[in-house]
Amino acid sequence: MPKKFDVIVIGGGPGGYVGAIRAAQLGLNTALIEKRESLGGTCLNVGCIPSKALLDSSEHYYQAKHKFTEHGIDLSGVSLNLKQMMKRKNGVVSKTVAGLNYLIKKNKITRYLGTGSFVDAHTIRVAGETDTTLSGEHIIIATGSEPASLPFAPFDGKRILSSTEALELPKVPEHLLVVGGGFIGLEIGSVYARLGAKVTVIEFLSGIIPVMDHELGAALQQSLSSLGFEFHFNTRVTAVDVKSRQVRITAEDGHSDAVSFSGDYALIAIGRKPYTDGLNLAAAGIATDKGGRIEVDDRCATACATIYAIGDVVAGPMLAHKAEEEGVAVAEIIAGQRPHINHDTIPGVVYTWPEVASVGRSEEQLRQDGVDFNVGKFPFAASGRARAADESEGFIKVLSDKNTDEILGVHMIGPRCSDMIAEAVVAMEFRASAEDIARITHAHPTFTESFKEAALAATGNRALHL
Repeated sequence: MPKKFDVIVIGGGPGGYVGAIRAAQLGLNTALIEKRESLGGTCLNVGCIPSKALLDSSEHYYQAKHKFTEHGIDLSGVSLNLKQMMKRKNGVVSKTVAGLNYLIKKNKITRYLGTGSFVDAHTIRVAGETDTTLSGEHIIIATGSEPASLPFAPFDGKRILSSTEALELPKVPEHLLVVGGGFIGLEIGSVYARLGAKVTVIEFLSGIIPVMDHELGAALQQSLSSLGFEFHFNTRVTAVDVKSRQVRITAEDGHSDAVSFSGDYALIAIGRKPYTDGLNLAAAGIATDKGGRIEVDDRCATACATIYAIGDVVAGPMLAHKAEEEGVAVAEIIAGQRPHINHDTIPGVVYTWPEVASVGRSEEQLRQDGVDFNVGKFPFAASGRARAADESEGFIKVLSDKNTDEILGVHMIGPRCSDMIAEAVVAMEFRASAEDIARITHAHPTFTESFKEAALAATGNRALHL
């Protein structure tokens, strides 16, 4: 007889393990199925956490080598120990995994190591060291996503890399070719550019981070160019060839002219695709759309009312914090509660330096929607705190409704934007006006004063320090 559970979660990434924890907190007998030995999914093991560890380490190295002298810190013989940098990164991952294992045990969640697939709408077969069959009153699909590859250039793990292999390189590339100008390619490119690599970005569209406000992309491009990045836009890759230790990329530019690029590694960062392989969704009567995403309603329920799907396998931005919130919401729905997620206020962050963060609609989206809006901008160059920290690059932009003054979008590039965007999210969740933010006392001197100043600017050119 299959072992019975109130909730079975397939996938131990941010959405899955968080959803399982919340379900257990609510008194539901919960099982969690994950094929990896370690929990945390892509984010913890080969994505968010290790990449941020390398981003921080590489920025420390870059600061020590190029900027400490300005602060009166004279160093000589600064050198890179990439092996130690990678060891530290792996240690960060290991400690975080250990923390997750503790949380699963603390909340009395039953863990199954293996891959889960549907036998029917309430039965899951777990294929692992030994096959197990489970029965669940409710099932949450949280299997995440995987890197998308070029059809003519599959990942080989040696020279043609996904983000996974790019976080484990044994040496700094001499020339890293990055196909794709989105979050992942720019962050990993930043790591190796700081460590001395030449980085060339090849992008099919007309600019980087195209899903964000275009002004942010232009500012980030300028910043990364000063770091040594080269950019080629409106360029379509047509072939990738590996000979010995060199990768050659052939492409067509905007004029259909053939161009080529050569480097020792190529990072293919053209996005990610939902991972549903082996789930046998048809057995539960569940369909996917043309993009491979599982179709759900506004409660994350699939065509089968007792089966839910969250995170990267459904529509929306592929972000760990989105998956987490959906996991919590589904657990509470199963428990009979009425949670709500505002998908319009999910922030996006690019962890380059300067950092880029955004929430709400961009100028381009507001114009497309026919909304009349005000724009308030404040540069960090006018911020006393930013000057004191020698971090005066970038700006904060507030977009507010011209008639109601409600904040419709906040877009920023500069120091600590990944943290500062939270204030904008809170403001938009409570439907604050630009005037509301302008009237709130912000501590001085802080980076967040720039948000207040941008809000002042949006209310009628009232910025005080500009």
